[in-house]
Amino acid sequence: METSVFDAAGWADGEVDPAAFRDKRLGERLRTMLKQMAGAIGAPIPMACQDWANTKAAYRFLSNGSVNEGDILAGHFQATRTRAAALEGFILVLQDTTEFSYQRRNPETIGAIGLAPSRRDENGRLRLHTVCGLLMHSSLAITTEGLPLGLTAAKFWTRTKFKGANALKRRINPTRVPIEEKESYRWLENMRQSTTLLG
Repeated sequence: METSVFDAAGWADGEVDPAAFRDKRLGERLRTMLKQMAGAIGAPIPMACQDWANTKAAYRFLSNGSVNEGDILAGHFQATRTRAAALEGFILVLQDTTEFSYQRRNPETIGAIGLAPSRRDENGRLRLHTVCGLLMHSSLAITTEGLPLGLTAAKFWTRTKFKGANALKRRINPTRVPIEEKESYRWLENMRQSTTLLG
């Protein structure tokens, strides 16, 4: 039985578009990070990077204000399009929303994704606390046999962007609120982006 060795370097080269970044060095740093993390899936950044210089460089990259998810995912979207174009037959595009929750004393630093019961107060009522984090709505292209080809769209946000939307819906007819102002608009945006990407 043959065992295949995963080529992290080759994979990272195909998933990163250095031209998507204003500074070419940022594309190279992303490529390096992907190679390191592919060799240590599930490990924290310091363990994947294996030394302080690479760990510090990874954290600098992730906190760089001129880097956004569009830059990071541009190469992956192109690789997904290439994989889809090489196949015959139907391609399914599945959409779902994922919550990334983090513990923070100040929810404003990351953003809020909702409220959750935490414990009961002295009167027995449930107390609510703010859940900090991000939401990601992604579209995944797969074959009809279930082979994943990659993402075709991804949107990130926090619920603070839509603060007051529920109160607005209680005051006026929800059908009067423009779709662009609703959180559910992400479904249409991802469908349009996926259709454009895959043709």
